[in-house]
Amino acid sequence: MILPFLLFFAAPPQDDLEANLKKLTQILVIAQSEAADPVNSENAIYQGAIPGMLRKLDPHSVFFDPGQYEQLKQMERSEQKGFGTIVSLMPGRVVILQAMAGTPSSKAGLAPGDEILAVNNIALNRLDTDQLMQLLGAARQQQASLVVRRPGNARLLQFVLDPELVNSPSVDRIFMVRPDVGYVRVNAWEEKTGRDLKAAIEKLGGDNLKGLVLDLRANPGGAVQSAVEAAGLFLKPGQKILSVKGRSVQGESAEVPKTAKPYTFPLAVIINAKTASASEILTGALQDHDRAVVVGETSYGKGLVQSVIPMSGNTAMALTTAFYYTPSGRSIQKPLETGQLEFAPSKEEYHTDSGRVVRGGGGIQPDYAVTPALQTRLRVALEVSGAFTSFATEYTQKNKIGDDFQVAPALLDDFKVYVSERGIQPPVGEWSVDRDWIQSRLQQEILNQGLSVAKGDEVEAQRDPQVRAALEHLK
Repeated sequence: MILPFLLFFAAPPQDDLEANLKKLTQILVIAQSEAADPVNSENAIYQGAIPGMLRKLDPHSVFFDPGQYEQLKQMERSEQKGFGTIVSLMPGRVVILQAMAGTPSSKAGLAPGDEILAVNNIALNRLDTDQLMQLLGAARQQQASLVVRRPGNARLLQFVLDPELVNSPSVDRIFMVRPDVGYVRVNAWEEKTGRDLKAAIEKLGGDNLKGLVLDLRANPGGAVQSAVEAAGLFLKPGQKILSVKGRSVQGESAEVPKTAKPYTFPLAVIINAKTASASEILTGALQDHDRAVVVGETSYGKGLVQSVIPMSGNTAMALTTAFYYTPSGRSIQKPLETGQLEFAPSKEEYHTDSGRVVRGGGGIQPDYAVTPALQTRLRVALEVSGAFTSFATEYTQKNKIGDDFQVAPALLDDFKVYVSERGIQPPVGEWSVDRDWIQSRLQQEILNQGLSVAKGDEVEAQRDPQVRAALEHLK
């Protein structure tokens, strides 16, 4: 079973290969006959020898035994199912912010402000955030029974939901962040994302826009071809987008089609440490060609090409076969212990089309480094307590919310009394420092439940320091 893998590399001389294979066989025979416990040869090879060998290459090359390979194929065939809810997660609490129209949650009658107390007889009040995410993720795979507490209703409600195919767009936020300046968030790169991004830009005004903020934070990548299509929306025909280099892959590259008709408005891209893969390819190309200003934090640094190679016995191997590079020659992949030395240029400085210096070494470094908002002691206390969500739930139950809703000073005073009654009594100085943030955060949560999460996101963008920096440097 191991022979095809070794022949694929064909790196050592034939006599060394045969000697090493013979030594491996001898070790296995001795272990089977002399080890204190019985040795399963399949486990020894599948779970020991092969994974150990691949770990010497890089952390991303893996071997799939028959069960794992079948699971991988099922995942590739699977479709995204769910219940169509957007929730607020806090330790021990899950509160519904929005039940999307036409989805199982909406059909069942779940509403903003409903708090899920139990899922499939598992109480949520003692679970931390990670455990809640795991439980909710697993619950989407089959019929789920929910116990729900509704504000103003003393009786607990029971819901049984069957998951359905849910359209979760990869271009999930589209709005005007300033007059004539659009904002678009892309959370993944799927087959249609490039086309959806163009449709989003057209919805905002297309060529009439005075600028665009493209938010790629926490975008882990996906279909590289889709990111290449997106590059064609902004770069000139014929400009290089990426190149690919590996032992068996040399000189391959992708360029903007000659027929492309790119937008010319100013562009800013926001990235962070969770921006990876295809998102880094797009960002690197825009930066190298001086087409966009990049704001935020250094990206993750995943720029490798992985090929899944089927093998005998219904097994397979995901092998790193090449690496992605930006137009200036920067390796997107952060340095590996082994496997990339031959293909990673040694110089640390590279130059954009205009001669600006950009740094190599893995990941995309922003032109302007901007960290997320500082979490003060009061902000953490308010978030962990769930006060924003619970206050917004009570408020939206009694008041109709319009697009022009603002948190008036009197309402902010009511909120201060509300949290004080729940044990959060900060000094006057702390409240004054965070007052504007609290007012904005409260407005966001009320809009989340009173209108939609998308409307709440518009408020969040206005106070987001990385969005604000992108707007500042857009010109």
